[in-house]
Amino acid sequence: MDFWHEYDLDESGAKNCCMRILIIDDEDSIRSTLTIMLQGLGHDVVGAANAPAALRAVDQAQFDVAFLDLKLDDEDGLELLPELLRNNARLDVVVFTAYASIESAVETMRRGAADYLPKPFTPEQIRQVLRKLVKTRQLEGRVANLEARLSSVAPPTSIETSEPAMERAFHLAFTAAASPATVLLLGDSGTGKSVLARAIHERSPQKDKAFVTISCPSLSGELLESELFGRVKGAFTGAVSDAWGKVAVADGGTLFLDEIGELPLGIQPKLLRLLQEKEYERVGEAKTRSANVRVIAATNRNLETAVRDKTFREDLFYRLNVIAIRVPPLRERPQDLKQMAAGYLQFFSAQCGKRLTGFASEAQMAFDRYGWPGNLRELRNVIEHAVIFATGPKIALKDLPEQLSLPGAGGEGVHVGLRIPLEQVENEHIRRILAQASTMEEAAQILGISRGTLYERKKKMGP
Repeated sequence: MDFWHEYDLDESGAKNCCMRILIIDDEDSIRSTLTIMLQGLGHDVVGAANAPAALRAVDQAQFDVAFLDLKLDDEDGLELLPELLRNNARLDVVVFTAYASIESAVETMRRGAADYLPKPFTPEQIRQVLRKLVKTRQLEGRVANLEARLSSVAPPTSIETSEPAMERAFHLAFTAAASPATVLLLGDSGTGKSVLARAIHERSPQKDKAFVTISCPSLSGELLESELFGRVKGAFTGAVSDAWGKVAVADGGTLFLDEIGELPLGIQPKLLRLLQEKEYERVGEAKTRSANVRVIAATNRNLETAVRDKTFREDLFYRLNVIAIRVPPLRERPQDLKQMAAGYLQFFSAQCGKRLTGFASEAQMAFDRYGWPGNLRELRNVIEHAVIFATGPKIALKDLPEQLSLPGAGGEGVHVGLRIPLEQVENEHIRRILAQASTMEEAAQILGISRGTLYERKKKMGP
């Protein structure tokens, strides 16, 4: 079966999609032939001559595809099939056999095989199988992304901007997207960090793989660890079955850790190990597993302060802080606020069946003077509320929620004349100047202070 020289690559995309493939066959010639051919396509290949060797291989690493012969000396490949699937979260098993029949094909598919090939097979058949598996995985990733977006029942957030500070954030983010480096997104709650994380993923080499989000404050430490790394049955009270964690699901793609500053101390060294060594264990299991995930983290906390307070590990902070990007709050983006408000107005007007053409001048003035402590999330809610209660062709002041429509309302933002400490006003002014200036030196000159003093103030203020 000397056919690998015939394997003529085309533009199918399989050549550029590296997968980890396990070949399980007791014939040396089949294993060597397939290995050479698949390696020529750029895939990582491991061979196994029997069931024990195959199980050792899947214990040590995650595979994308396994080619399994149904006849392994005295062993039955059909019995091995469910064991392979039990040990790998996203394994596609392609069965081949010299004793092909409709009955055996039906039985292998019933037990979880992804495809079935009779022997002898041709290079073109192998190529078609791989192409189909790649396309299926790409579609699964896109469907998962679409489902996540649709579940929020919200208009898409624009990643266009007219503000220099946000332009710099986008430039850093999209430059970093092409690399495997960990990205740390800093900023207040509701500023769009999760939207930016997804935009980074969609511009990365992992864009056709899964984008998986885990919210660090959402669960207790034990449940969060299980959600992140997976578990085995009986690992803790309530663990009634084995479960694969988000790390396994994100293997080959992007893992987004939202509000990483809330991650319990007990889990932090395990995350550090995943970042440094690409290894982890499921809860209640001693087996070491590997996962190649690109990590993007986000926080509204000052992690340097958390490190000083001993609530966040210093080594994990430095490992996460490879590329740090500050996402400015909405109060520092007045032009973007107008554009996004118009986009939300169009979306919710269509949803409610109304024809609203814009905002009355009083409503626009209320928007301008309000501090927007809830950022984009609050803006979306305000516009939805206003559209529901609007009776005229434009959003009026009376249509806005109480925190904007009351006379003199300014929300929780910082404004001159409010009964607040002077330092708070100064900090707000410094943030706005930093957002407008192109360099720290320029900002220091505008503020009339030295660059060293500005660095100290900025460090003290945090993100």
